[in-house]
Amino acid sequence: MLPGRYPNLLVNGASGIAVGLATNIPPHNLGEAIDAVIKRLDAPGCALADIMAVLPCPDFPTGGSLSGAMIAQVYATGRCKLTLRARTQIERDRNGKSRIVITEIPYQVNKAAMLEKVLKVSEEKKALFAGISDIRDESDREGMRAVIELRKETDPEKVLTALYRYTDLQITFGVNMVAIADGKPRTLGLLELLDHYIAHQRRVVLNRTRHDLEAASRRAHILEGMMAALDDIDRAIAIIRGAQKVEEARQGLMDAFNLDREQAQAILDMRLQRLTGLERLFLRDEHKKLMAEIRKLEGIVKSGRKLDAVIRAELSEIREKYADARRTRLVQADAKAAAPEPEPVAVEDAYVTLSRHGVIRRINAADRLKAQPEPNGDPPMQGIECTTADKLHIFTSLGNVFLLPCAQIPEAKGKEKGVSIFGLLQGLQNGEHPVVMLSLGAGEGELLFFTRNGMVKRTRAAEYVIKKARAQAVSLREGDALIGVEPVYEETVLMVTRQGMSIRFATTEVPATGRVTAGVRGIALESEDEVLYAAQAGDEGEVLVVTDRGYAKRSLIFDYEPQKRNGKGARTIEFARSGANGQTLAAAFHVTEPFTVEMVCGDGTAQRFNTDEVRIEKRFSKGSVLLPVTGGQRFEKGYALPG
Repeated sequence: MLPGRYPNLLVNGASGIAVGLATNIPPHNLGEAIDAVIKRLDAPGCALADIMAVLPCPDFPTGGSLSGAMIAQVYATGRCKLTLRARTQIERDRNGKSRIVITEIPYQVNKAAMLEKVLKVSEEKKALFAGISDIRDESDREGMRAVIELRKETDPEKVLTALYRYTDLQITFGVNMVAIADGKPRTLGLLELLDHYIAHQRRVVLNRTRHDLEAASRRAHILEGMMAALDDIDRAIAIIRGAQKVEEARQGLMDAFNLDREQAQAILDMRLQRLTGLERLFLRDEHKKLMAEIRKLEGIVKSGRKLDAVIRAELSEIREKYADARRTRLVQADAKAAAPEPEPVAVEDAYVTLSRHGVIRRINAADRLKAQPEPNGDPPMQGIECTTADKLHIFTSLGNVFLLPCAQIPEAKGKEKGVSIFGLLQGLQNGEHPVVMLSLGAGEGELLFFTRNGMVKRTRAAEYVIKKARAQAVSLREGDALIGVEPVYEETVLMVTRQGMSIRFATTEVPATGRVTAGVRGIALESEDEVLYAAQAGDEGEVLVVTDRGYAKRSLIFDYEPQKRNGKGARTIEFARSGANGQTLAAAFHVTEPFTVEMVCGDGTAQRFNTDEVRIEKRFSKGSVLLPVTGGQRFEKGYALPG
């Protein structure tokens, strides 16, 4: 247990996570924290307001401005959220331009990352930050200075308010004052924290005083024996000279001068120089000072008032030596400034495409029929019609749904290739990728969800009309992944697996459940098998399958009799024992109208064909060669290209 000469937990703060516990205590000014301890020491029953008069709020080493709205709640309960802003000032030039100068940043915010985020937000939200012309860092050894240059006629107050909302110029510091008190982790208010510190200091100083008192008493006892011998030094010398052994001399001194063993041994150990008159005076002076120190220490041990006086004096000494001025400015609580809304813009019809590698592209609906570029051979896997006022729902492989306003997607002009969706969706996890893009509007109807491990779920679309940017769309078991989402529009569902099994069952067999559910099993999979294709399929059209060796066929959907859900299903292709026509399926589709399919090999090479090129055969046939592969290559995936 460390002595804690000053309230270190308050001054330096603490942040960490233990097993089931977390703490986040903000730092405070050293002088103010010591003043709070002394005030509580002098008036144990004082109110929180009295303490806050000397310790008004946390003091962060990076400065900034702290809103005083929730300070009292933080200190009363030990838990709350504080709003911390950068210290800024607005400089204006004679030519009408202005600039926002940042001289202090919020606690634990990286300056370079903050400025990078300002740049990114200014590019993404051009309607709000169109007035920003330049961002630069002018910091030097004299201090920090980051400058945001504004164009003429730009209102710097509006830009600054928007920056507070969308960047780290304003952060929320979540206070959670958890500490070990009486051997247990507890959430402490400011008064409790001060009381525990004072109690700890009393124990530390009392133990130290008792130790010093014991050492002083032991030394005084030795000095008393030595002075008794010096008062009759001739007799003491005679006893020592007449003894044959050390033990005999020690016992002789004890008997002659009424000493104990330690005192007698001290006389035997005494050097001859101590026999001089001056040294004898030094011994008596040391004994006198020791007795005064003993009386002082005994007074501290016996009196709580004197004990507190020692604590107060030591804290005041530290304050006098090390305290400095506070750095964080406390500002009056005000209503949270909302970012200014951009000027209303006309709603336009749009067409948004999403490629297999996550390139999202928004074009004007009128340009849809024009020849559009394929970004680096990465064709769109789906496209939807919407307006710039709509919000798109992006469903991902990990079962999450992200809300993406169409207006936030940069419009592509001419041969511009769009942007990566991974830069627009905040919070994507490692390995998570978009699966389906939908525009749900007001949330009418129901949605069907399909997973790689054969699960299917039906949920009202209104459950996904959310306000937050990210939410859980479906509950997935470990190792599973979402492979498809679509509105309910048919009476039956078709599922095809990689090992060539298929099942068709009624949509009504899937019970309606809530948003955060796993659904029910659609098909019973064999070991190592997985669902390759899952979608709704009516009574018309064909089922197209393509193997990893490039064999393909179409079979009439009429040959796939509906059955009960959660069955093993029926085989949709017959694999030759030699593997000549393949070992697994690489793609499967329900075909009602001709479209183009692109098949991709393991090395990234691709081949395309039209569905009309594939022969219609029986469901259990082996298929025919369509796209021959060589050199040991195999097809791994197939994509339907939207028209």
